[in-house]
Amino acid sequence: MVDTPPARPAPDHPRPTFARPRWACLDGPWDFAEGRPGDTPRDWDWDCTIEVPFPPESAASGLGLERCDHPRYRRTFTLGSDIEAPGPGERLLLHCEGVDHEARVWVDGQFVGRHEGGYTPFTLDITDALGEGPGHEVVIAATDLARDLEQPRGKQDWHDQPHAIWYGRSSGIWRSVWLEVVPATRLASVAWTTLDTFGRLRGDIRIEGWAEDDDLAVEASFAAAGIDLGTVRVGATASVVEVGARLGRAAHADTPLLYWTPDNPMLIDVRLRLVRGDEVLDEVAGYTGLRTIGVRGGTVELNGVAVFSRLVLEQAYWPDTHFTAPSLEALRAEAELIKGMGFNGLRIHQVSADPRFLRTCDEVGLMVWADVPAAYVHTPRSTALNSRTLTELVERDRNHPSVVAWVPYNESWGVFEVADSAQQQAAVRAAYWLAKALDPSRLAIGNDGWENVAGDLVGVHDYTHDPAVLAARYGSPDAVSATLSGVRPGGKLLLVDAPTPGTPAVLSEFGGVSLPREADSWGYGAVPDASALLGKVAGLVAKVGAASGLVGFCWTQLTDCLQEQNGLAWPDRTPKAPLGALREAIGAQPPPISLL
Repeated sequence: MVDTPPARPAPDHPRPTFARPRWACLDGPWDFAEGRPGDTPRDWDWDCTIEVPFPPESAASGLGLERCDHPRYRRTFTLGSDIEAPGPGERLLLHCEGVDHEARVWVDGQFVGRHEGGYTPFTLDITDALGEGPGHEVVIAATDLARDLEQPRGKQDWHDQPHAIWYGRSSGIWRSVWLEVVPATRLASVAWTTLDTFGRLRGDIRIEGWAEDDDLAVEASFAAAGIDLGTVRVGATASVVEVGARLGRAAHADTPLLYWTPDNPMLIDVRLRLVRGDEVLDEVAGYTGLRTIGVRGGTVELNGVAVFSRLVLEQAYWPDTHFTAPSLEALRAEAELIKGMGFNGLRIHQVSADPRFLRTCDEVGLMVWADVPAAYVHTPRSTALNSRTLTELVERDRNHPSVVAWVPYNESWGVFEVADSAQQQAAVRAAYWLAKALDPSRLAIGNDGWENVAGDLVGVHDYTHDPAVLAARYGSPDAVSATLSGVRPGGKLLLVDAPTPGTPAVLSEFGGVSLPREADSWGYGAVPDASALLGKVAGLVAKVGAASGLVGFCWTQLTDCLQEQNGLAWPDRTPKAPLGALREAIGAQPPPISLL
């Protein structure tokens, strides 16, 4: 068997850190119907078509419905044409990257499974449901009740029309649906963790179909910039195999610096193989990055070096496609726009990121804070759904080095009595500790902005447009401490409990300067033209930058979104001022010289 250095998966693969070559996307025209509670496929009249994965409320779907609580979908696929037919000992998997909020699935008339949770993917083994012949039918019934405030909705409005800070809905299928042929005994998942600043990497690899009497082993091959870094082989004595490698010290004089940072977003390409003797049973391509993030001495350190975060609030909303990106090219352009504006990261706000967008963030060098989309009431069900969403997001995204922080709750959304309710405070603390239990290698903020309960950082939201006020509140460590010890104007409590001494503070929402086009739009403060916009941005950022008492900021927001027109770019992603001028206003340094 001749080896070559592992290569990264194709750019369009829906799960870029765990990819096999035998897959097929089912996006495109599907039959569509509106259903009702408790119905089944025999009840539906397929009277129109929809363009998947665009939600039925969006113009790009071809429907543009105002409200669709029960969207129903059907399409056929052909084995040997749409996708290679599984052979003996192989299975056919159906992957759904996002179906909001609950999905029920049938294949060839047989019910094959369900999933609850609109912001996370699910996978079903549909092999045993396949009927005779090459042609087969998939039916997906979604339920997404517009008025259900217990389910995670993020920025999706529960009113008939978008209002205030909430936008149009993305019900039903809103991310890709795809098929994959896999071996029955296969690699099921991998979780990569950088253990220290010396580049020790650990992979926890789960095997589907492992048997105690089977002589299996896992091989992991590593490369960077096309340079082979070696292969590790570990016998599979259990269904989870731990693989370790020390990659931080270059094996060759021409090996580039291997650690991932925004200025040097080096990625480690990985090929995993499941072998029995010399026989390769399964092979998966992916990548990760050598990157540690943590808090020490009142600072945030990336790979052991203090880092100041210049983030932007990313709503990930497009006028014609809602929370679904218009294209793969749009995802890359989004990340490159953020980088070009001078930010070194973003907060993906109240929506889960498309994994292909995270791949671009990995490749261009952007640090990502990942929100869990909020419910708007607090009940045992909403708490359970929050925990499930967080758990599934960590499992999906933990191999992306760009993701540096988990945010289970935004402000007090869904826990509106958290300042006084012991139960709601317990929900936030539990979410923080769940994030740390699932993934101790990243930062976690229990609830970000107002009534902070638990977190590795204290997140503060402050939309004052007076630079002198910002300087007085955050201009030095002593000023930040004094600000956190009080109550903000309007009676907003900043801290429920005093944080551990030395806990850093981030101005995790501020700015919101509006250059409006529409009479009914709004922002946190309007300016008349692009020149005034640049002056306002520069004046505010100058008071909260690296010389302040903060360890980072997050500017609100990247783009205008419907009536909320306080973006640095228009809804079509055209910047409101020249990129170079925006970059200078954000306080970014000139782009670094490439090390490659």
